[in-house]
Amino acid sequence: MKLYIIGAGPGDPGLITVKGLQLLQEADVVLYADSLVNEELIKKAKPEAEVLKTAGMHLDEMVAVMVDRIRQGKKVVRVHTGDPAVYGAIMEQMVLLKKEGIEVQIVPGVSSVFAAAAAAQAELTIPDLTQTVILTRAEGRTPVPEFEKLRDLAKHHCTIALFLSATLTKKVVKELLDAGWSQDTPVAVVYKASWPDQKVVRTTLEHLDEDMRTNGIRKQAMILAGWALDSNIHDKNYRSKLYDKKFTHGFRRGVER
Repeated sequence: MKLYIIGAGPGDPGLITVKGLQLLQEADVVLYADSLVNEELIKKAKPEAEVLKTAGMHLDEMVAVMVDRIRQGKKVVRVHTGDPAVYGAIMEQMVLLKKEGIEVQIVPGVSSVFAAAAAAQAELTIPDLTQTVILTRAEGRTPVPEFEKLRDLAKHHCTIALFLSATLTKKVVKELLDAGWSQDTPVAVVYKASWPDQKVVRTTLEHLDEDMRTNGIRKQAMILAGWALDSNIHDKNYRSKLYDKKFTHGFRRGVER
């Protein structure tokens, strides 16, 4: 009696893990978030599998289907976009499944934050510049905890990745400026990372809202902000110690110049 929750990755069907794909292909029943998960990936399920779209289902309805099919002895997978651990809304499903005596196994996936960084050809942690990445969202209809206001998090002046915030750019800009960020702070906005219609918009904090509006981006976008997103970062002398020829570690002895 087990449900498999699979991270489908950000969009490209090739970015699911080998294990996730194997479970998808073995499943008797597939439930997937059809508003976000690529249909081409779901086509890899076996022809006789029961495939159910969940965008129109509420929580109790969806869990009832899972429980029913699992109790019939069927192998059931629930396919989530990205990685289920980040804004995956899996905990509420697991609570109800646990009450029904059903075990859950989670298979991680590639998060949209990392697909977005790849699209922007960015390393989010740059030696001597920033070594921290904050994954968060702007406060909208769903509040954030008191000590996690964006303005307070931004005071660390590290790289910030904003999920679910494409309609809240005016608020994002205000919060970051209030935290002491400069108007020329680099920002990369990645729309539908890894999908065929992916779009990367490079801008600054000052022009973020305007550039997103000009490009018609108001959903399915990752906002990456901070100096690690500087489009000229490659011309600057930030270097990891790991590959410095004078740096000794367990697999290599440093060489004195």
